[in-house]
Amino acid sequence: MDGGGCPSLFPLHRCKTLHLVRHAQGIHNVDGDKNYKAYLRPEYFDAHLTQLGWQQVDNLRKHVHASGLSKRIDLVITSPLLRTVQTAVGVFGGEGYTDRMDVLPLMVANAGNSGRAAISSLNCPPILAVELCREHLGVHPCDKRRNISDYQFSFPAVDYSLIETDEDILWKADIRETKEEVASRGLKFMNWLWTRKEKEIAIVTHSGFLFHTLSSFGNDCHPLVKSEIGKHFANCELRSMVIVDRSMIGSDESTTNYPGKIPPGLDIPSDAVDEKKLEK
Repeated sequence: MDGGGCPSLFPLHRCKTLHLVRHAQGIHNVDGDKNYKAYLRPEYFDAHLTQLGWQQVDNLRKHVHASGLSKRIDLVITSPLLRTVQTAVGVFGGEGYTDRMDVLPLMVANAGNSGRAAISSLNCPPILAVELCREHLGVHPCDKRRNISDYQFSFPAVDYSLIETDEDILWKADIRETKEEVASRGLKFMNWLWTRKEKEIAIVTHSGFLFHTLSSFGNDCHPLVKSEIGKHFANCELRSMVIVDRSMIGSDESTTNYPGKIPPGLDIPSDAVDEKKLEK
């Protein structure tokens, strides 16, 4: 019953729910929409969100809370770039921060020229920065990151422990990743997700990364589903999808399956009885 027009079944514990989010409007998007060459401008290095972008964050945050997603998400993964981390903490972070010595804020006041108050790390899922889900690497200054130590000062409660180097050694001024390389990195990221125990994960990332990664999926689906998976994301758009472990990459056992026959007893299936009658 795989593919075609038939529904298919798959064990729940071999699936994860992903809530894919593109960052809100960055300062580079404004000029870039008018002229693609604007992405080459050095002043857009690690672009931060615009004020309109922050309004988009506020609106997505309202949706996440009204829909109940805020209570279901186990983990938020974000690209380490400024615009994605601002989006992640703004959408999924706690309420307004008040100074407490025992709790670090997710974001300090005015981080990245935001003009925003500090954001609390209380009552929200952990936020983890991951290099694999960065934007298309190379040439465009807006896609080069700052030193991790700089981010840690502005976003103290975001977890940067998986990033191995303080400086950005992935972005090259004269070499841009091919589309195939972005897609390959995206598949590596998807496979890495199966090493995580969390089952419902929000991922805050970039348009190019999402487009080229998702283009690798949906080939076994109806063409309309394939196009739905692969279309470009708008700023601060969220799409919820289920990813299935067909290759047994993950090793988690189900937390909801129940073995039955407790206490044990006779339970010969009725069709087995019918077969014995036929044998006689």
